[in-house]
Amino acid sequence: MTTIKFLGGCKEVGRSAVMVDSIVLDYGIKPSDPPEFPLNGLSPSAVVISHAHLDHVGVAPNLMYYNPKVFITPPSTELSLVLLRDSMKVMHPPPYTKKELRQFESNIHECEYEEVVEHEGLEITFFNAGHIPGSASVHVRTKELSILYSGDIRLEDTNLLEGANTNYPETDILIVESTYFGVKHPPRKELEKAFVESILQTLDNGGHAIVPAFAVGRTQEVLMILEKYGITAYVDGLGKEVGEIIQKYPDFIKSPKLLKKALKSAIPISWKKREEVLEQPSVIVTTAGMLNGGPALFYISRLYNDEKSKILLTGYQVDGTNGAMALKSGMLNLGTRTVKLKMKVEQYDFSAHGDDEQLREYVKRVADKGAEFVFAIHGEEPEKFAEWIKSEIGVEAYAPNNGEIYVI
Repeated sequence: MTTIKFLGGCKEVGRSAVMVDSIVLDYGIKPSDPPEFPLNGLSPSAVVISHAHLDHVGVAPNLMYYNPKVFITPPSTELSLVLLRDSMKVMHPPPYTKKELRQFESNIHECEYEEVVEHEGLEITFFNAGHIPGSASVHVRTKELSILYSGDIRLEDTNLLEGANTNYPETDILIVESTYFGVKHPPRKELEKAFVESILQTLDNGGHAIVPAFAVGRTQEVLMILEKYGITAYVDGLGKEVGEIIQKYPDFIKSPKLLKKALKSAIPISWKKREEVLEQPSVIVTTAGMLNGGPALFYISRLYNDEKSKILLTGYQVDGTNGAMALKSGMLNLGTRTVKLKMKVEQYDFSAHGDDEQLREYVKRVADKGAEFVFAIHGEEPEKFAEWIKSEIGVEAYAPNNGEIYVI
């Protein structure tokens, strides 16, 4: 028998964590206020990280007490360590100690895509998930059955990445994200055009375009779009450093040449120069993507009363974050005070997740590999996805709650 414990990320986006027998698949943080963590009290023999976003790796160092191995792709190693170290600086109190982070790093075993790794009778294989550089779907074969954990997936190409590789082995159980079930992403070309036109209009009006973006993946995608349209952008926060890391792994990105060109044309900003940048109309791509901290709040603190300027959000905004509040109410917490935004707030769905159509197609492909059970997680309404899977594909499907245990 195989035991699956759902520790986080059920009926929510954030703090993804699933335990399969003795191994943990992801162990992330939910970027709400205050932050939320997965269930604890675990003693895993291994921690498998699907990718470097903090909602999947953000508190993995907390699991180091029992000295588990950490399986992860090469780009995700560097990217995770950068983000984890940054978290220790900005989160008070930090969610783990320096000693735990050092042990996390020393326990890492890097895995290439499609390399079969054996661990205590299990076979673990990573497949490109098309989400961010180094992102993986994880196939785990136990003695009795095989499980596919999708992680965060996207089937279609972006400027930065090729779509997910779904050439999986036979699979009995699928654990799948459901972030955008019921939502159709706009055509990427039309989205890019609208985004660029809004920025140019802002500059023509004498305003500033503040573009909050996740440091890993989204910042580089946005810079590639802007460079393609001949727009020179400033870049602040971790996004520039992350871009330099990603360039070290050309096999994990779609066009190393175009990425290099975009990063070279962007102008990095040091904290000493931030005031100077605001002296003239500008485009600033900066962390944090959900406005929970980062240089973005500095710029907005100077511009929130400027009707000519805009905030152009580029990704999913989790409930409870500053970005979600800005979209819903036009208010923003700057740390010392909450302000009413005169800046216009817009959202552009440059998602690195598959939309409704892609998620349905993904489940069909895995069902064709033999999947008989599907668990829908990592979404606000996974129950609807589970119902669709049962009615349209004809396999058992569930939307588990955090803390539920299934023995199969």
